[in-house]
Amino acid sequence: MEETIPAAVNPYQSPEAAVAPVESPAVQGGLTESMLIYLKGASPWLRFIGIVGFVYAGLIALTGIAYIPFFPMVGHVVAEIPGFEWAAVLGAGMILLTTGWAALVFIPSLFLYRFGEKIRSYLRTGVDQYLEQAFRNNKSFWKFAGVICIITVAFVPVVLILSIIAVVVSALV
Repeated sequence: MEETIPAAVNPYQSPEAAVAPVESPAVQGGLTESMLIYLKGASPWLRFIGIVGFVYAGLIALTGIAYIPFFPMVGHVVAEIPGFEWAAVLGAGMILLTTGWAALVFIPSLFLYRFGEKIRSYLRTGVDQYLEQAFRNNKSFWKFAGVICIITVAFVPVVLILSIIAVVVSALV
């Protein structure tokens, strides 16, 4: 029998690695272990903040409802004060304001809670549809936050102008 002699190995040769295309996790369709750990850590906090937001929105709505029995009493008391004929409008405005504020708190809380819940569902089952729904809720939360930010920034010049007008008018009177 003839033995084959292995080829000489050059100890000074550069190491060679197999050439394999490197794809991002998004292209591969999977998540890295670190991504899963971060999602797992964020999920309970997202659900917690969502639940706290629900409770806060409920308390705000109850505050608005609590104004209703005081309308008649406030109407009688304030009607005696000259210049306060618009007290009923003020009370209705307070109810609308608290209801609107409750909705503004409830909507992002719902997106955050759903985001956390869908992450939890994905981690339990591995179904990609849950992850897609989670990120859809994340996008909706940030879109809502962006719209509120734009509206808030748009009101700053209006409030500033009205404040200047109020100061000038009060100085002239």
